[in-house]
Amino acid sequence: MEEAKTQVADINRSLYDFRYEENDRDFYKIRAGLDSSIVNKISEEKKDPEWMKEFRLKSLEIFNKTQEPDWGPDIKDLDIQKIVTYVKPKTEMAAKWADVPQDIKDTFEKLGIPEAERQSLAGVGAQYDSELVYHNVKDEVSEQGVVYTDMESALKGEYADMVREYFMHLVPPTDHKFAALHGAVWSGGSFVYVPKGVKVKIPLQSYFRLNAAGAGQFEHTLIIVDEGADLHFIEGCSAPKYNVANLHAGCVELYVKKNARLRYSTIENWSKNMYNLNTKRAIVEEGGRMEWVSGSFGSHISYLYPSTILKGDSSSCEFTGITFAGKGQNLDTGAKMVHIGKNTSTVINTKSISKSGGTCTYRSSIVVNKSALHSKASVDCSSLMLDAESRSDTVPAMNIMTDDCDVGHEAKIGRISNKAVFYLMSRGISEEDARAMIVSGFANPVSKELPLEYAVEMNNLIQLEMKGTM
Repeated sequence: MEEAKTQVADINRSLYDFRYEENDRDFYKIRAGLDSSIVNKISEEKKDPEWMKEFRLKSLEIFNKTQEPDWGPDIKDLDIQKIVTYVKPKTEMAAKWADVPQDIKDTFEKLGIPEAERQSLAGVGAQYDSELVYHNVKDEVSEQGVVYTDMESALKGEYADMVREYFMHLVPPTDHKFAALHGAVWSGGSFVYVPKGVKVKIPLQSYFRLNAAGAGQFEHTLIIVDEGADLHFIEGCSAPKYNVANLHAGCVELYVKKNARLRYSTIENWSKNMYNLNTKRAIVEEGGRMEWVSGSFGSHISYLYPSTILKGDSSSCEFTGITFAGKGQNLDTGAKMVHIGKNTSTVINTKSISKSGGTCTYRSSIVVNKSALHSKASVDCSSLMLDAESRSDTVPAMNIMTDDCDVGHEAKIGRISNKAVFYLMSRGISEEDARAMIVSGFANPVSKELPLEYAVEMNNLIQLEMKGTM
C-alpha cells in the first residue's frame, strides 16, 4: 500500500518541472504533452467544480477522436506532445499594479500596461502565460453593475451559474479539434457581464502575454451584453520569439442581447514561432449589433475567422480587419456570417498586406438561411503585395438559401504604385518611408476604427514590419 502511494506521488511530481526560470523568476509548469493525467492536474490546480473537471475530460476525448481541420495552412509540424499546456507564475493575481512582481511588471509596462489605465480605460486585466496576474476595474463602472473579472473567479463565485449556462455553448468542443483542445486545458481569460440598459462609455481591456518557450496559451473570454446595453472591449496579444513552436488556442464567446451593442477590438502581435489557432464567435439577438475590429501582425501560422450568428430580426454585424504577413508567415484569416433573422445585415471590409515571401489568405463565409428574408451582406477584401515573392489568395464562400436577399462580394489585389513612390521621394521622403506611408494609408480604414492610442500602436507595427525589424 505504501509502495503504491509512493508511485502515485512520483507520478504527480513528474507532472511538474520546477527548474524552469524566466527573467530570474521561478515559474512552475506542467510537463509537455496532453493526456488525462495532465488534464486532471490542471483541473486540480484550478480547483475546478466537478462539472468543469468532467467537461475537460470529455473535451480531451473529443480532441483525441477528431481529425485536424482540412482548411488553412499545413500545421503537421505542430506536435501537441511537445507543448506545455500550463505555466503558472509564482504569484497571485493583484488588484494594485504596485503589488505585481517587478519582472512581470517590467514586461507589461513595455507593452503599455498600466499606461492603458492612464488613458482612462474602464478596467484592465493582464494575463502572463496561463494565469491573470493583475485585474482592476474603475469604481464608477462597478457601481453601474458591470461585472469584469477573471474566468476562474466567475466560475467559482456568485456568477458560477451564468458561466455554466454559457461556457462553450457557442463554441462547443465538437466544433473542431482545437476547440476540443481548448475545452480540455483552458486557463485564464476574462468574464464580462453588462446589465440591461447600461452604457459603458469607456473601453475595458484584457492583455495576454505568452512568455514561456514551447508553451501554449488557452485563455477563455466570455462576454454577455444584456438587453439595450453597450460595451467596447479591447484585446491585445503578444509573445517574444523563441526557436521552438508556441501555440495559442484561445476561445472568445460573445453574447449580444436584444438591442445591445458590442465592439470587440483586437491587436495581435504574436512572435513568428507562434501557431495562432484561435476561435471567436458571437451571437446577436433582435436589433443587436456586433462590431469586430481586428489587426493580425504576428505568428508563423494563423487560423483566425471571427464568426457571427445573426439570430434576431434586424440584427447586424460589421467586420473590419487587416493582416500583415512577412517572411516565413502564412496567415489564413477572414470572417463568417450566418443570417437567420429577417432584415439582418453584414458588412465585411478587410485589408491584407504581404511582404518578403509572406502569404495572406482571406477566407470568408456568408450563410443566408431561408428564414433570413430581406437580408443584406457586403464583402470587400483588398490585398497589397509588396514584392514578387509574396502571395495573396481570396477564398470566398456563399451559401444563399433564399432569393429575397442582397449579397455581394468584391476582391482587389494590387501593388504599390511606382508613381506614388516617386512623387513622395520628390518631396524629400526616402523610398523606404514613402512605401511605409503608402501602406499606412492602405490600412487607414482599420486604424481609424481603433481608439487613438491603439491606432498609433498599429501604425508603429506596420512601420516595423515594413523595415523588417519584427
